[in-house]
Amino acid sequence: MSTENQVTVNGERRAFPAQTTLLDVVRALNLEPERVAIEYNRAIVKREMWPSTVLDRNAEIEIVQFVGGG
Repeated sequence: MSTENQVTVNGERRAFPAQTTLLDVVRALNLEPERVAIEYNRAIVKREMWPSTVLDRNAEIEIVQFVGGG
């Protein structure tokens, strides 16, 4: 059994340890959780679900970062 899951993040193939959550991905990418939205396997995931959403093998993740400006 593999100890890594291969997933796609914003079109780029990446490997994460088994049991990695969406929150772990955000932290690994050095993103600010309050400034991003996540689509996981084509469904928007609410921020409060990130700590309990464990990555599936071959999952597709799209992360959109909000940028302020005026």
